[in-house]
Amino acid sequence: MKMTKMTALLLAAAMALTACGSTAAVSSEAASAAAAPEVTASPEEAAAEPAAETAVTYPLTVTDQLGREVTIETEPKTLASGYYISTSLLIALGVQDELVGVEAKADKRTIYGLSAPELQSLPSIGTAKEFDLEGCAALTPDLVIVPAKLKDCIPQMEELGLTVLAVKPEDQDKLYGAIDLLAQATNTVARGEELKSAIEDNLLSLREAIGDAEAPTVYMAGNSSVLQTAGPAMYQNYMIENAGGLNAAASVEDTYWAEVSYEQVLDWDPDYIILASDADYDVDSVLNDAALADCTAVKEGHVYQLPHAIEAVDSPVPGSFLGSVYLGSVLHPEQVSEQFYHDCADAFYTTYYGFTPASYE
Repeated sequence: MKMTKMTALLLAAAMALTACGSTAAVSSEAASAAAAPEVTASPEEAAAEPAAETAVTYPLTVTDQLGREVTIETEPKTLASGYYISTSLLIALGVQDELVGVEAKADKRTIYGLSAPELQSLPSIGTAKEFDLEGCAALTPDLVIVPAKLKDCIPQMEELGLTVLAVKPEDQDKLYGAIDLLAQATNTVARGEELKSAIEDNLLSLREAIGDAEAPTVYMAGNSSVLQTAGPAMYQNYMIENAGGLNAAASVEDTYWAEVSYEQVLDWDPDYIILASDADYDVDSVLNDAALADCTAVKEGHVYQLPHAIEAVDSPVPGSFLGSVYLGSVLHPEQVSEQFYHDCADAFYTTYYGFTPASYE
């Protein structure tokens, strides 16, 4: 990847810190410069004016994240998204006005209310467990995007005349693949490249700020219980690695949340326990759990919950890199300041979602 202005600024700041022998946290000014987007147009203008060399021609054949070859006959003007991750991505690509149907419970998603409130009143096309096939078909969308777990329903959708793409952004590379796929399909390739660069530049800034600091062990707890954890096959593992940590549950083979025992957690003895964004229990309940009293993370008060004021940053949405930045500020506060995290969030959400966060946690 070419060195961007943001990367160059961070490298310059890192070199200056190294030359002075300083271990101070990234300053607010340096973080703001590093996080500031290079875009001068508004998000809507940037999305509406793709560079000539990246314009898409139709019919267009793409390969979705189930490995299916799908031909899109004409540029889609109406979209339906049965997955909040693809809906969030479509907002970031600037095509939210083309959505005619979205996943169930869209009215509960804070990020929609902040960035595209009109989505919250669109017809629901169901969930991955109960997809509304007929309801989706009745909207006659030019293109439907669904999670890969709905693969068994896709033949029925196609029988109803729907053009369907499946996405499965289960790691960082597959998130970039989902961005590429939907950017091509919606003729927003330039916007997609800009979005990927913004994510990668922020992650690079984070890695360079952390440098060779010692990596603590991190236990990532699940939504419904502290005795659920994410192994190396889950997206949360990439967040831990990006933040300069080691996954305490690296030996877990489950591809979803694994059920573990108190004895196992104590045996791993993580330096930090991090609760999922959408956890239905809180930090105090973990700190006061007598069964975890001998765990290093609890003894040292190193129990935190991932940000959730805007969206669940431990899911593979475009803004998920902010979960890594936040986690980096927790694991390595001398290298990554809290203000650096705030500045990254401000720049990203302002540029790609059209609002500035009022809360970061």
